[in-house]
Amino acid sequence: MAKISVINGGISTTVQDYGRIGYQKFGMVAAGVLDVYSYELANALVGNERGEAVLEITYFGPMLKFDEDVVIAVAGADVNPKIDGKAVDMHASYRVKAGSTLSFGKLKNGLRAYLAFGGSIEIPELNGSKSTFMKGKVGGYQGRALKAKDEFEVKVNPEAKEGKVLDPKYYPEIAKFNVIRATLGPQDDYFPEEEIHRFFESGGYTVSKSIDRMGMRLEGTSIKHIKGADIISDGTVMGSIQVPANGLPIILLADRQTTGGYTKIGAVIKEDVCKLAQMGAGTKLCFQKVSIEEAQELYKKFEDKVLAVRESLK
Repeated sequence: MAKISVINGGISTTVQDYGRIGYQKFGMVAAGVLDVYSYELANALVGNERGEAVLEITYFGPMLKFDEDVVIAVAGADVNPKIDGKAVDMHASYRVKAGSTLSFGKLKNGLRAYLAFGGSIEIPELNGSKSTFMKGKVGGYQGRALKAKDEFEVKVNPEAKEGKVLDPKYYPEIAKFNVIRATLGPQDDYFPEEEIHRFFESGGYTVSKSIDRMGMRLEGTSIKHIKGADIISDGTVMGSIQVPANGLPIILLADRQTTGGYTKIGAVIKEDVCKLAQMGAGTKLCFQKVSIEEAQELYKKFEDKVLAVRESLK
């Protein structure tokens, strides 16, 4: 068992996995990683099974000290990882030796990175997940982001290997402008056809400063409702696109409320939620409409890509 000591917690570093699947009906927020693809890459690089918990790093990473050898990998946004002050590559596995320190420098692109350990982060599960929901102060490490003087243990997997390098063709897509694919519904009938057309065919949207793990507000073309924005509250999903009374979309993310009372014009597909997770204030996007059938095919391709990554690293 390796002990990891937190010297500096960074801006917002939390324990996350797939999240609490199946508990929204009880009012429990799902939480979980925002960029599922980068998360999958990190776990694959250290030889973990899918679904193992990692650290999600936002903006600026932590400084961690290891008391035993542990294999690590960092995927997603380039957060300039360093072992004992020496820069190491993203999307590759390294052995951090006992007594060594892992730190991070200036963010080079994107917004979030994922640090996987070759083994299991030993914290309790809540509803089948180790994910942190900070606003509810539940899950993860004491329901909050890591801070100085925290300590946690990793049950080291002796099969984890250093020296694995991801083929660049599998790198995550991180850009300041993205085409975001979305399906219509479930309340698209609350909008005139011309407004739905405007939503997809306008000049696009800019991500506002109002972004967090709960969601992101967009600035740009205002969408008009037929009779109003309010509905009887119903369930939300990752990527739900709410349109409140002001007509400016809000995309709901991992820490979203379990239900919502605003009309939802559509939902972003899984792979493109990963792109959103790497978009900060001032970045731009436009929406592209896809059918449910197209979204299902894209989901299959996404899963095939994850499996191909794992196969390539064997």
